[in-house]
Amino acid sequence: MYTLSQLTGFIAVAEELHFGRAAARLRMTQPPLSRQIQLLENDLGVRLFDRTNRSVELTHAGRAFLVEARRIIRQAEHAALAARQVSAGEAGSITVGFTAASAYTALGGLLEAAQEALPRVEVVLREMVTMDQLEAISEGTLDLGLVRPPITRPDLDSRLVAREPLVAALPAGHPLAEPDRPLRVADFDGQRFIMYSPIEARYFHELLISVFRAAGVAPVFAQYLSQVHSILGLVGGGWGVALVPSAATRLHPEDVVFRPLEPPDPAPVELCLAWRKSNDNPALRPLLARLRRDDPAPRGGPRSRVPLPASGASAGEDPFASSHAEAAEAAR
Repeated sequence: MYTLSQLTGFIAVAEELHFGRAAARLRMTQPPLSRQIQLLENDLGVRLFDRTNRSVELTHAGRAFLVEARRIIRQAEHAALAARQVSAGEAGSITVGFTAASAYTALGGLLEAAQEALPRVEVVLREMVTMDQLEAISEGTLDLGLVRPPITRPDLDSRLVAREPLVAALPAGHPLAEPDRPLRVADFDGQRFIMYSPIEARYFHELLISVFRAAGVAPVFAQYLSQVHSILGLVGGGWGVALVPSAATRLHPEDVVFRPLEPPDPAPVELCLAWRKSNDNPALRPLLARLRRDDPAPRGGPRSRVPLPASGASAGEDPFASSHAEAAEAAR
């Protein structure tokens, strides 16, 4: 089979129509170049040049092969460039997971950061619940995930990126939807409540259980769902009330009234950015470096209260390794 070196030599001779000038252009002597062309013709089984003592001309087969040879060389150069760009984190792709609610908070800012840090890198998005995201990050099918805590897998690292309050979602016309009275967690005692699934939405389920237990409240759980938009659909249909992250108010569902809690909920909803410590995608490091300098929450959205990994790590230390204990302490 012919080599790229043989194709390069053939193109030079075809363009110069002179072995001496082609050899000089390639910075080699003429005999090895002539030998390359002979080997190429033998491999192809066709004559590429009509040669005499006075001239060199392309044959019909040579003219046809010249078009393809140039294309092959261009593709080889492109492949080499692509490999270098991917290795440097300047090209390729990065796959980002997100929860439905995070699409209205941190996702937009994260995409802006990716576009600035990695303009030639394709960002592939996957909407997934936290449990599935954590599994996918561990397996390597996700590079980054916007997930709910806790992140306890030892192979993953994470940082808190946003906090927001819980708000009440109420059917229009519900007595608790009246704006002239304060709304407290105690008001949900005995109410039909659309609750989060203890499996797919474990974080929200455990958060609300702790909120209700602390207030001595016992709602009547009518349904268990995993997605905020599904919960709001049932609330709008009059099937019950719910507590949702404040970002859900941006969905503007029909027949749903949102009301803040008074006093504000002492256990705000948290959102984390998670990635696998051993992830070798070259695009991941420049993106995480970019996120150090700019919180991924969008303008007007909830801002991070805990910085992403700081620069200036000591020698031998992973600059993206975070301390979960440190994050928890900063979140207090």
